Amino acid sequence: QVQLVESGGGLVQAGGSLRLSCAASGRTFSIYAMGWFRQAPGMQREFVAVISWNGAYTDYVDSVKGRFTISRDNAKSTVYLQMNSVKLEDTAVYFCASHSTPWSAPSAGTPISEYHHWGQGTQVTVSS
Repeated sequence: QVQLVESGGGLVQAGGSLRLSCAASGRTFSIYAMGWFRQAPGMQREFVAVISWNGAYTDYVDSVKGRFTISRDNAKSTVYLQMNSVKLEDTAVYFCASHSTPWSAPSAGTPISEYHHWGQGTQVTVSS
């Protein structure tokens, strides 16, 4: 049973920074790409960032490029999302997810249905 547990969310002022973490257990973390998604109230869940299984490839939604950085530590089975220069519109519940195919390098255009395991989410609220 794969388990993904997000942490690091909270209240942050616009322009500030936050680092989210997602700890994985239950299967070999290092061979699967990992993604971050977010869902604002009344909105569909949207892609934020993805990192390939070996960390060599990353991709981002345009709205966070240059502000957010995804990284992973396979020794700790953890993926991170460093959020800098946050904006009010970044307010959402953030989810991490594991891609279904080992040794893959998904992109921003990869269907969300290809992510088979999800965490419970962590709330990020940006204040003015």
